[in-house]
Amino acid sequence: MRDPGGRGSGPGRGGGASGPPGGRRPRSAPPRREPPRRDPGRDPGGRDSGRDPRGDSARPEPPRRQPPADPPRREGPGASRRDPAGSSRGGSPRDGSRTAAPRGGSRGGGQGGGGQGGGRRTPPPGKAPKPPKPPRPPKRRPVLRLGSSHRRINAGMLAMAFVLSLFAGRLVQLQGLDSKVYADRAERQRNTEAVVPARRGTISDAGGNVLAMTADARTIFVDPTMVSADKRQAVAALLSRALNIPPGPILEKLGRTESQYQVVARNVEPGVASALISRKIRGVGSEPTYRRVYPDGKLAADLIGYVGQDGTGLGGIEAAWNSTLRGQDGRQSVEQGQKGHRIPMTRSSQQAAVPGTEVRLTVDRDIQWEAQRAISEQVAKTQARSGTVIVMDVRTGHVLALANAPGLDLEHWEKAPAESLSNRALAEVFEPGSTNKVITAAAAMETAGVRPETTFVVPDRYKCADRVLRDSHPHPVQHLTFAGVLATSSNVGTLQAAERVGKQGLYDFMRKFGFGRKTGLGFPGEAAGLLPKPETWSGSQVCTVAFGQGVSVTAMQMASVYQTIANRGVRVEPQLVAGTVDGRKRFTPAPAAERHRVISERTAREIARMLEGVTDSSEGTGAAARIPGYRIAGKTGTAQRYDSDRGGYHGYTASFAGFTPADDPRLVTLVVLQDPKKGYYGGDVAAPVFRDVTSFALKTRKIPPTGTAAPPLRIHAAR
Repeated sequence: MRDPGGRGSGPGRGGGASGPPGGRRPRSAPPRREPPRRDPGRDPGGRDSGRDPRGDSARPEPPRRQPPADPPRREGPGASRRDPAGSSRGGSPRDGSRTAAPRGGSRGGGQGGGGQGGGRRTPPPGKAPKPPKPPRPPKRRPVLRLGSSHRRINAGMLAMAFVLSLFAGRLVQLQGLDSKVYADRAERQRNTEAVVPARRGTISDAGGNVLAMTADARTIFVDPTMVSADKRQAVAALLSRALNIPPGPILEKLGRTESQYQVVARNVEPGVASALISRKIRGVGSEPTYRRVYPDGKLAADLIGYVGQDGTGLGGIEAAWNSTLRGQDGRQSVEQGQKGHRIPMTRSSQQAAVPGTEVRLTVDRDIQWEAQRAISEQVAKTQARSGTVIVMDVRTGHVLALANAPGLDLEHWEKAPAESLSNRALAEVFEPGSTNKVITAAAAMETAGVRPETTFVVPDRYKCADRVLRDSHPHPVQHLTFAGVLATSSNVGTLQAAERVGKQGLYDFMRKFGFGRKTGLGFPGEAAGLLPKPETWSGSQVCTVAFGQGVSVTAMQMASVYQTIANRGVRVEPQLVAGTVDGRKRFTPAPAAERHRVISERTAREIARMLEGVTDSSEGTGAAARIPGYRIAGKTGTAQRYDSDRGGYHGYTASFAGFTPADDPRLVTLVVLQDPKKGYYGGDVAAPVFRDVTSFALKTRKIPPTGTAAPPLRIHAAR
């Protein structure tokens, strides 16, 4: 019988009663095999044959490993059959590890001495043997054992619960905490809000004739991401032929694959766009828009102004009245699918656009046409740099024509030079020259008691400070009336009259006539001119200002001066806009222009009579401005022109300003030519344009002659 540790129950631990009953092996891992060793004290069957021949003094045998399996052993003669494992080895067949060797010799004779060899010294006689030490516990090899299935199930359930909790938390966030945020985002993706552009209002002349209007158009665009590289050349060539534009820019835009929207052409006729889209070219599309149309071409172009690609006014009346013309854009909201197609039978909302309001000008289309024709021809004839014509209604201040040459092509305004984008009549300043002498005359008559018959002794030169100023042509000393000074445009006579006024007086009257400030038109880019303070005038400038050198004005400012004189001394601010017309064709007039008196009516009438001498006198400088049957009052101007590009004076400014009929003024006209090369006197190059434009305007406005004759005007005084 064995104890739980697998040891024999006999006193020598090596008795024959070792191993389990019946010789069966216990269920355990098979022990490691090693070759059997022969023991000198054993027979081939493994039984003890007696004491170890080496005696009690022999050393104990070193521990041996348990063989992994029992090799067949031959039974010795007379030996009893044993368990194949051999109980004499003291090892348990369960244990695959090494078994400790006995420390003592044989106890009790031959029953246990041969099992493991008597390697321990026999205790001396009379002394009790020491109890054997318990064997060391065998070292067990690590064995891979399958865990409990309950543990695996529990671990899997915990992992699944953790993952499901993450999904549940995300679901709570989406459906609970952030539900409104994602719902709004989905709503925005599904619902698309588009701007419905308002139709821009028209611009018309005083008679309601359309000068600028809005028409339907299309914008052609491409999506480069939808056009493969091998088809770009063919698509560019096709678009080039259909739209009449070079293929190079189209090909460049097709190569911008980082973008999904590239505009190829704007303001395309709807018919052309429809024909192009019907070909179903992949990646090519169109969208509706509006374009500005000008029925009369370049007529009043620099007055009308131009608009940008987004329909915003950028110049002229288009910019000044942009808020009135543009209207109010509408909004349209529709539901669309993933590819941008509208989902049928879904809700949509629309806020209708409000069209712009029509702006009606004071300009007469026919007079404007004649003014443009006349000034364009004269600019070409005299090889001038530019020219301007202004026609105004004396009583109302309405501008009936405002023409510049060269003109502006509104269809291609982006290609125009910078100076053509502004209106020269309002933005370009120049020294007025002799046309400014009417202000000196008004100041002398209002403040110094000078009258038309006042006599002046006039040489052909005059020393002023450090300069010698001359008349336009050499002449002996003359005795001229003040009317004669104005009729012959004498610089020296004008200086003599200005001396009686003083520089402060001259400055004050020029301010009253509107110099140094804008006219009140509200036109974009309008200049105020240049009128220095009198304390800054140089010694010679005190004299030159009197005949229009040393100050700068615009053409509109100069026209306003003659309107004031023609209107019996009352200045009416110029007006370009007569009013507006709403969608029901109801006309709303613009507020009346401001009026204020500048000079007395007597002075205005006397100046008007003196100005008649400029055109009807044999010695006057404006004979070329005469219109048969009409009394014409006017003044020529020839001034040295300051050239900012050259930083000094170069060339001349030729001008003529006048009104008719002189005894009952209705129209005032100003003509200015900048730097003419073939002739430069105002009476030679500007007066003929005045005659042509004014005579046409008189017929258009059906203004008859007064039928009166001009009273005689004395030019020379008695000596």
